[in-house]
Amino acid sequence: MTQTADTKCLNKRKIAKYIYHHDGASKQEIAQELGLSMPTVLQRVKELIGEGVVTESGEYESTGGRKAKALSIAAGKCFSVGMDITGNHVSLVLLDAGGRLRAKRRVRKSFCDSEAYSGELGALLREFLKKNRIREESLLGVGISIPGIVDEERGRMTRSHVLELEDYDLGRLCTHIPWPVRFRNDASSAAYAELRESGQDTVYLSLSDTVGGAIYLNGRIYKGEHFRSAEFGHMILVPGGKPCYCGKKGCFDSYCSARVLKKWSGDDLESFFLGLQDGNPVFKAAWNEYLKYLAVGISNLRMAFDCSVVLGGYVGGFMEAWMGELENELSQYRIFKNDRSFVRTGRYKREAAAVGAGIRFVEEFFDSLY
Repeated sequence: MTQTADTKCLNKRKIAKYIYHHDGASKQEIAQELGLSMPTVLQRVKELIGEGVVTESGEYESTGGRKAKALSIAAGKCFSVGMDITGNHVSLVLLDAGGRLRAKRRVRKSFCDSEAYSGELGALLREFLKKNRIREESLLGVGISIPGIVDEERGRMTRSHVLELEDYDLGRLCTHIPWPVRFRNDASSAAYAELRESGQDTVYLSLSDTVGGAIYLNGRIYKGEHFRSAEFGHMILVPGGKPCYCGKKGCFDSYCSARVLKKWSGDDLESFFLGLQDGNPVFKAAWNEYLKYLAVGISNLRMAFDCSVVLGGYVGGFMEAWMGELENELSQYRIFKNDRSFVRTGRYKREAAAVGAGIRFVEEFFDSLY
């Protein structure tokens, strides 16, 4: 392309991305915020509308003249699927070109390193697309989140305690998926889903059957030198304490994984929180102890990173009603004046990891515009 063509292409991408990241915009706003002339914005927007990428979705309130047209990403232009694989379940989410969650499904399926399991994933995906009337040619790709240390560039799982894998070729899982596939650690995926629009440095603490997390710095997930960053579950809370599956004693995981609570309610976390809400004294005692250790772990993260902490994972999905009790526990560890509440729950429940894995294809779509 010529320099002029390159500039036109670049401006088109900038405009589409601006509309995407701001969930809609007017032509005037785009011109002002991106520093582009109005004729340039009008022409590029016209092209985006003609290509079916952008649509006029309404009008802004008038401030005296003609009402400004509201622009948004056309939902049906293309789609991506996020898939979250755990030891006992597979979750799928459907995301449209605007990054909006259109459909979700969660099925019980025990993980197995086999050709049959790979075939079941492919069949489950096709069934999901068919049910939601998605043309296969409109699917950009499939993002898969998975528990363990993932080398994304090599497409290998370095280690997964949950799935009992080590130095594993992740390509074995997608032999029946005829679309581009990307793999990502589950906690990093969930963190990206929760934090990508905030623009703020944040620690994501995942409280699932294992404790993990991610560190979101400067608009991206910090991976660490060996892809092992944010292994919060193996920080020591109690020296010489409860044994952990990693071989150490007193790890955060041993005191604050979802398993610590589920064991009281027949391995059903929802039943635990229902019983807790109903005043079950055994559950309440277990919960008080859980909060005590959770507060210590969160306080340590605050001291280390001096930023907000978002609670996710299985337990995080139930935490909203109990944040007052957690804040009370945290209050005893505050040492800085005017240090306001820095902990919140995520906006997603179980589907965060799947959303974070799938959204990458949507965001990369805008870089392919020309």
